[in-house]
Amino acid sequence: MRKTTLFLSILLVINAGCYRVPDKIEPELSYTVQDRYVQNLPTIFPPLSSSEKGTGWGQEYLIGITFARQLDFYRAITTFKRALILIPQAKEDRILQLNYFILLSYYLGERYHDVIYTFENSQLKQASTSFPAYHDLLILLYESYQEIGDETQARRILEHIKHTYPDTGADLTLSEALREGNIEDLKEITPPNQEIETLIHSYELERKSISKAQSLNAVIPGAGYLYVGQKQSALTAFLLNGLFIAAAVHFFNKKEYAAAIITTSFEAGWYFGGIYGAGEAAKLYNERLYESKACRMLKRDNLFPVLQIQYGF
Repeated sequence: MRKTTLFLSILLVINAGCYRVPDKIEPELSYTVQDRYVQNLPTIFPPLSSSEKGTGWGQEYLIGITFARQLDFYRAITTFKRALILIPQAKEDRILQLNYFILLSYYLGERYHDVIYTFENSQLKQASTSFPAYHDLLILLYESYQEIGDETQARRILEHIKHTYPDTGADLTLSEALREGNIEDLKEITPPNQEIETLIHSYELERKSISKAQSLNAVIPGAGYLYVGQKQSALTAFLLNGLFIAAAVHFFNKKEYAAAIITTSFEAGWYFGGIYGAGEAAKLYNERLYESKACRMLKRDNLFPVLQIQYGF
């Protein structure tokens, strides 16, 4: 009997290992801008002159600004594009400015592919540090490349930011590590950051062990869910597994082997699925825990890329 119990215990551990959930968290940290934030950003471009305001393109320009400050980015983009159609080609600075406003509108509207398309197909591609909003342009491009999954271009832009604007580059590097939940990268940040160390210590103290959740669920179905605080899931898992086990034993005792095998196969699905599910539940718990801690720091220190933009419309 003891040998059988030991064998079954070993088998449970091996099977639990086959359903191992990765321990690395994948937090979802983002920041959606509010109209007050956009309205409070100063503009770096010179205001339109009286003669410019009287032109068709100048009127479209002003209407676009109003839409953008109201976060009506669809209308703002349409209006800025009309201004581009009407503006004389000699107005190179204003054309560059309008293209930037279109790009900024796409960015704040979270249309990152359109940000890159606008950049690649406008004079902004030749912009340099002489362009008044060059600092912000680099930030928009960096995050947009990240969001569309072009890590190579994102890395290239970030390296350029580090060289041109070192302080912003350091903030974006820290921001990236925080948003991606790279605990090891955060530990290696130099010089040591007391706030980061406190965050990591607090997180590691409160996080749930994925392997423990899976092991508990392997021994007692539902125990892994209970460990991470999901009482309803724990009760459901316990009752369903108990029901199928009882049914399988009943059919075996009655020598109704076909029904017993079918019931056992269903139970195996519930059992091993529960082991994996408990690991996923622990991983989700850790992600939400980390997000709550990291988000506070990202907001407080303006580390979200959008919060590092210095100028608006």
